Amino acid sequence: MSEQPHHLAIIMDGNRRWARERGLNVLRGHNLGADTLKDICSYAYEFGVRWMTVFAFSAQNWSRPKSEVEGLMMLMRRFLQSDAEELLKENVKFRVIGRRDRLGDDLVKLIEGLETKTKGNTGLNLTIAIDYGGQQELVAAARLLAEEVATGIITPADINEDLVKSRMASSMLPQVDLLIRTGGEYRISNFMLWDLSYAELHFTPVYWPDFSVADLARALEEFGRRERRFGGDAPDDMTPDIGSIIEPPKNLQ
Repeated sequence: MSEQPHHLAIIMDGNRRWARERGLNVLRGHNLGADTLKDICSYAYEFGVRWMTVFAFSAQNWSRPKSEVEGLMMLMRRFLQSDAEELLKENVKFRVIGRRDRLGDDLVKLIEGLETKTKGNTGLNLTIAIDYGGQQELVAAARLLAEEVATGIITPADINEDLVKSRMASSMLPQVDLLIRTGGEYRISNFMLWDLSYAELHFTPVYWPDFSVADLARALEEFGRRERRFGGDAPDDMTPDIGSIIEPPKNLQ
C-alpha cells in the first residue's frame, strides 16, 4: 500500500440514521458503531496508521434526548470495561480529550484507569474525543495563555503556533494527516480545528455501523494518491509568477 497517514481522525457519523432506517432504537446503531470502532482500530494499525482520533461525543450532543445521552454514557462505560483487556492485549495506548467535569465520576474513573493501564503501550495511539469541541478547546488555550501573560509567566511576544498548541487539550497529538467522515455529511463539525489545518478530507456516504475494512482501505488508498503541498508549490508546478504576467503601470516603473 502507498504512503499512509501517520495520524488518522474519524468523525463516526450515521449511527442514528442507520438505526432509524431499519426501524430500530438509535442506541442499537451506537452499539454497532462501537463494534466498528474496535475492528477499524485493529486494521488501521496494520495499514500503517500510528495515531487515531475519533469523535465520540461532542459538546453539542448534550442537547440530544435524555434517554439517548444516558444510553451513550452507558455504552462508553461498557466499552471501557469490556474492551479494556482487549486494548491491553493489542498494545493500544488509550487517551481521552474533552471536558470531564460533566461526565459521571464513575466514567471519569474508568477513563483515568484505562489511560494509566495503557500508558506504557507502544502500539496504536487511540484518542477518543468525549464532550469535546474544537472552538471550546481553542478558547480554553487562549484563556490559559492570557492568564500566563497577566501573571508575567510569558509575554505576548512569546506566543506562537507551538506555544498555542502546547496549551491545548490535544497538545500531545500530532497534526492530522487524514480526516474520514462517514454518513454522507460534508463538514468537520467543530472537530480538531487546529490540527485539521492541512489534513486531507475524505467523505463517504457509508454509515459508521456499515463502515468496513474495505472502506478504510479505499480511503487510505485515495490518500496515498494525493499530493500534499502544505501551502507550497509542487516540484513540477508551472504556475507563472503573477508579476510576470501583469505589467505595472508605466508611472510605477
